[in-house]
Amino acid sequence: MTAQNTGLAAAAEKVKLIAAEHAAQADATRKLAPEVVEALRDAGFARHFVAAERGGAEGSFAELTEAVFTVGQGCASTAWCASLSALSSRFAGLLSREGQDEIWASGPDTFVVTGQPPMGKGTVVDGGHRLSGRWLYVSGVDFADWALLCGMVGEEGRFFAVPRKDFTVLETWDSVGMKATSSHSVVVDDVLVPSHLSFDRVDLLKGTSWSPVPSHNVPFQAVGGLTFVAPAVGAAMGALDACIAVLSGKKQSVMNAVDLVRASGQVESARLLVEQNAAVLDDREFTPAAMARNERNVAYVAEVLVDAVGGLVRAAGTSGLAEGGALQRFWRDVVSCSSHVALRYETASVRTYPASVLG
Repeated sequence: MTAQNTGLAAAAEKVKLIAAEHAAQADATRKLAPEVVEALRDAGFARHFVAAERGGAEGSFAELTEAVFTVGQGCASTAWCASLSALSSRFAGLLSREGQDEIWASGPDTFVVTGQPPMGKGTVVDGGHRLSGRWLYVSGVDFADWALLCGMVGEEGRFFAVPRKDFTVLETWDSVGMKATSSHSVVVDDVLVPSHLSFDRVDLLKGTSWSPVPSHNVPFQAVGGLTFVAPAVGAAMGALDACIAVLSGKKQSVMNAVDLVRASGQVESARLLVEQNAAVLDDREFTPAAMARNERNVAYVAEVLVDAVGGLVRAAGTSGLAEGGALQRFWRDVVSCSSHVALRYETASVRTYPASVLG
């Protein structure tokens, strides 16, 4: 029996309100306000997949997904960081017991960020590895306590847990959407990483861990982009609300109504598909067909959401493109989200229909 993070839903509503209040500021400064970061920590996103014995929630993927939807209605960048803080802590669950002791020495609310592509190089030394490299697009790094960074050791990939004092942040994130995700570059220069603070990349891919926590033992493919698509769904829900607010009190045309109704159906269907993905993970349905469907779902959802928010902008007209308005911000955020490699048909098709099938 695992503990459930039953308070996350209510906490997410509070985060949504605080994030929405600071969303315009975050868009302008390209940073989440300190109040928003603390709200994320207090809500329990970082502890969501941490073991109960360490004070964590051992929560479900469904709970997290719904909470990210909620936060995304207030601010997509905040939802993105909420999602990644939870999933990065899940990755940290693959560390040895000694490694987990160090990561969560101060409690389960440690903010962990991840550089998944193997952009660094590790060299074997007595007691561990020396790590160097530069990792791009490490989201949430402005307020990270630890970074999990993947590097090559010979022909094999390994993840290394590096404390904040041992890496440098280069502010390289300049996207027109998702501005406040702090998806900057991380640089590590010849840092010693003890053996207990690293694990094989294959363990993450296969979802194999000594940990008894179910969420720590999930094949990477099964997640299928859930981390990145849930914030996009929340943002599209926010865009729908923003469009309705713009249109409220205005004389409506049939064209407005058609665009609005069509977009609402697209957003709702996208939400249902993403909820289906979360159910696969919680039900541990790790069949090739289910995992391939999860990857297909997120690629399809990303495409549909871009179309939906485009329709909402069209329905709102010029009023919806006011520079300080929420609708245009959600529009940019959804388009930016959809560009992530994990949400592309190319990524899904390679594993769904390998070269041996495609010829």
